[in-house]
Amino acid sequence: MAEGDGATADIQGLIPRTASGPDVSLEELQLAVRNHSLPLEALRYDLTPVGMHYLLIHWDIPQVDVDSWRLEVGGSVQKRRTLTLDDLKRMPRVSAQVTLECAGNGRARFSPRPISQPWLFEAVGNAEWTGTPLRHLLEASGPFASAVDVVFTGLDRGVQGGIEQDYERSLSVAEAGRDEVLLAYEMNGQPLTPQHGFPLRLVVPGWYGMTHVKWLRSITLVDAPFRGYQQEPAYHLASSDEDPGVPVTRILPRSLMVPPGIPDFMSRIRYLSPGDYTLQGRAWSGHGAISHVQVSIDGGKTWDDAELGSAAAEFAWRSWRYEWHAEAGEHELCCRAADAAGNVQPLTTTWNAQGMCNNAVQRVKVVVGTGVVPVQPPAGA
Repeated sequence: MAEGDGATADIQGLIPRTASGPDVSLEELQLAVRNHSLPLEALRYDLTPVGMHYLLIHWDIPQVDVDSWRLEVGGSVQKRRTLTLDDLKRMPRVSAQVTLECAGNGRARFSPRPISQPWLFEAVGNAEWTGTPLRHLLEASGPFASAVDVVFTGLDRGVQGGIEQDYERSLSVAEAGRDEVLLAYEMNGQPLTPQHGFPLRLVVPGWYGMTHVKWLRSITLVDAPFRGYQQEPAYHLASSDEDPGVPVTRILPRSLMVPPGIPDFMSRIRYLSPGDYTLQGRAWSGHGAISHVQVSIDGGKTWDDAELGSAAAEFAWRSWRYEWHAEAGEHELCCRAADAAGNVQPLTTTWNAQGMCNNAVQRVKVVVGTGVVPVQPPAGA
């Protein structure tokens, strides 16, 4: 499946159930122990180490024998093809840094909380993906003029919404033909690991993770818009089961910081001594280059510009830094990003039934003081 989000839907409905209180259900814990987010301190790495990159396993990790594995290309094409991994490796080879983010990132911050993978805001990672451009494969297959969508089917299979299904997503023929869309077989210079889609996965720069289908087994061009479950009704910004909503597509702007100081084990409140500190983090968007990042030390009341690092690649996150003179007291640090298309990360976002696209600003509680760290967390934590 894609590294996007696997919503655990009520068997009687398509939209996940919700929880009004803070308690996490056993269902959510089952998902959480199979998946993991990026440790915030890993934002220091330009390329996220494979083991630290966020991971969402929708159903089970397929067992794949690379010697017998084949990629089938068919449907509305002049030339059907069956390819081995070696065949794909003989095609033009490119590498690109791409930031992936889960469509459900921030879900656990909604109230009521849609019951599914309980992401906070760390479901992200930036890796170098190596493979062959999808465009070359499509052109060699000769799509008929009638083709409108390209359907990508993974080897992972399960039940959702009471429907047994393969994981399948589609892109329009035009979107699939973008130069930067990859069929990737390496991550950070090494063969894909089983959990990241071995032996082949789709990488669609700029789009949320549900699009990046893993464990690819087939690519099929179709003459009518694809309506599979993971395309519709899943991954929609909808207000209820009855609302068709609008599809989730490109990543909204987000910025995250490496929390300064040292953390309390349970609350993750940070403690540090007064003095000068360099706050640092990363920002990204699927709608255009990051134009600026701002930092607040008072919970979003006032903002100052951070210094942006150089852009490593068009679809990779961008580093930023901010010099902070930390004075004694309690502080709430925030950061927000804006992109070249004019999108600005909001302080809060509108609730939706599937818990999608919550890109509200990160908030880091910090206690600055000297002497013994207090046993109890500060008031209001």
